[in-house]
Amino acid sequence: MSSSTPSVGRPRAFDVDVALQKALEVFWRKGYEGTSLPDLTQAMGINKPSLYAAFGNKEQLFLKAIELYEQRPCGFFMPALAQATAYKVAEFMLLGAAAASANPDAPRGCVVVQGAIACSDSGNAVKEALIAKRQAGTLQLIERFERAKAEGDLPVDADPKALATYLSTVLQGMAIQATSGADVATLEQIAHTALQVFKK
Repeated sequence: MSSSTPSVGRPRAFDVDVALQKALEVFWRKGYEGTSLPDLTQAMGINKPSLYAAFGNKEQLFLKAIELYEQRPCGFFMPALAQATAYKVAEFMLLGAAAASANPDAPRGCVVVQGAIACSDSGNAVKEALIAKRQAGTLQLIERFERAKAEGDLPVDADPKALATYLSTVLQGMAIQATSGADVATLEQIAHTALQVFKK
């Protein structure tokens, strides 16, 4: 029997983490709906039964890929929330988004933003999951800006919800601009313009 012939009970012959990274890259480039199972199996170097056994269906694989995306070393959202002031939170987040969205070594834009926009009714569960992730992020920003206001870091008339929604909207817009070809310098210019809102 050839060593490459599959057999019942044989241990996985592929690295799950590497395969998931490959799936993320495909989803990032093509979007959830634009990605086919053959696209995934070819990129991951596995067959359909192995994909289903390790990750479930396409929807489940995509959501696992999103979790990996959010945990990347270059992820900027959670480190931004830990910055000392509201201005520094916004600065870290906006400049981090500029660098990540137009990174020449990765697909452009944000897979979370693009995935939700591109989904049709058939991908409604994915769309709802991505929207929920974005809303959760906005809630974390609201809480951070409420703390900043309580600490006197933001003016007494500041609206934490409006600031968080504004910042989230700019971040999403930057991701879309990146997919249209905007470079880091252009995105940084947008970031610095948006930061004027956070100056006292």
